[in-house]
Amino acid sequence: MATYDLEEQEQLAEIKVWWKQYGNLVINVFTAVMLAVSAWMGWNWYQRSQSAQASMVFNVLQKAVQDKDSQRTKAASGELLDKFGKSTYASLGALTAAKEMVDAGDVKTAKLQLQWVVEHAEGELRDLARLRLATVLLDEKEYDQALKQLDGNVSPGFAALFADNRGDVLSAQGKKAEALEAYKVALARLDNSDAKGAKSAQDRQSPSNTVYRELLQQKLDSLGGGKQ
Repeated sequence: MATYDLEEQEQLAEIKVWWKQYGNLVINVFTAVMLAVSAWMGWNWYQRSQSAQASMVFNVLQKAVQDKDSQRTKAASGELLDKFGKSTYASLGALTAAKEMVDAGDVKTAKLQLQWVVEHAEGELRDLARLRLATVLLDEKEYDQALKQLDGNVSPGFAALFADNRGDVLSAQGKKAEALEAYKVALARLDNSDAKGAKSAQDRQSPSNTVYRELLQQKLDSLGGGKQ
């Protein structure tokens, strides 16, 4: 028994020495881990809270649009951009508000909303904003600015639309040959998109695609482009 006690005392002594040497490090590591876990949980809670709040403001904006209340629409969109600018709701809100502003005749505000999305969003939301902004600029005869929005890389799903709108701008400028080329590119990109995305021939002949293809062909015909 005395031998066991002696061994136990030696082990305790070794533990004390080890703790004296590494105890602070263990405490610091444990504290750092706990702080990291707490921060991660806190950040997730904050993100969920922000998303929930942004969703409520977006619902207010949608109701304002339904009511044709331009002032309330601008206020809700402004709140989304100011307080929740990093959320998807901000871009969706700006796109929604921009359409309402165009319908209400407030083109200046519409362009500001769309420009915000162009500068802050990514991917297809940004491309959609570029396309809509180019359309607004075309209506205002700001042709060079419209073309700038249509330049550069674009998501595959928007490739035909961008080429089509580019053709519209060039046609409005009286640049017939360049407009024809743009419409041909739009048709080619539409066909290419169908070939990659459609699961069957029936999908490629869907009403929406058929109507759009006919519209592009009419634009080509009006400029003497002939059948493709």
